[in-house]
Amino acid sequence: MSGSPETPSDAADEGQQGRGLLIILSSPSGAGKTTLAHRLMEEFPAVSFSVSTTTRAPRGSERDGVDYHFVDDAEFDRMIADGAMAEWAEVHGNRYGTSRAAVEECLASGGDMIFDIDWQGGNALSARWPRDVLKVFIVPPSMAVLEARLRGRGTDAQAVIAERLARAVAEMRHFPEYDFVIVNDDFDDAYATLRAVYLSTRLDARAGGGGTGEPALAAGEAEPALHARAEGARVEVMRGRLEDMLGG
Repeated sequence: MSGSPETPSDAADEGQQGRGLLIILSSPSGAGKTTLAHRLMEEFPAVSFSVSTTTRAPRGSERDGVDYHFVDDAEFDRMIADGAMAEWAEVHGNRYGTSRAAVEECLASGGDMIFDIDWQGGNALSARWPRDVLKVFIVPPSMAVLEARLRGRGTDAQAVIAERLARAVAEMRHFPEYDFVIVNDDFDDAYATLRAVYLSTRLDARAGGGGTGEPALAAGEAEPALHARAEGARVEVMRGRLEDMLGG
């Protein structure tokens, strides 16, 4: 089940000069999107992380207000009723949502924000702000590798791992809804592709007269090479590999 605020998107919400970029990163659990997101923020300090609100309990060293905003079901219901959620979804029996105010503030300020959310949340955000969204899907090199990563965590029971694997297949079937697909086989290589996708999108926004001061390229870095790497991750290019991984 998923939802978004009843208030329709205003024309002013759509892409305008000086607006920020909403970078949606989605993946099945264990594919590495969170690590990639933090690497991008380390290199580009102007990119911030969207802190989701959730009804699930904290795990390990997670901190309230840093990793997530932890609330109970009653508070989550109130936020939905008040129209405070830009999107929300139920995942593994818990609900996750994104603050509408945080999104609008990011766009208005011209900053870029990363959203570590699933395909349901990504669809809700892209439907509301279609011209401000960059959608990237991160996948493992194979389902066997994903299973090994989940087991290597040592934090989930066998039944939970089986559920996550089944859900991973269902989630990955939504890859055609994204702009780019990145296979996280080698982390440095996957990050280089994500970086190229981000910079290329910002450069395109500059050429089209939108966005604010895009990140500077590294010394000696050529725009054509960035664009070429990004184009190689286009969903149309990656479709065959993903269909093979999912069995057609």
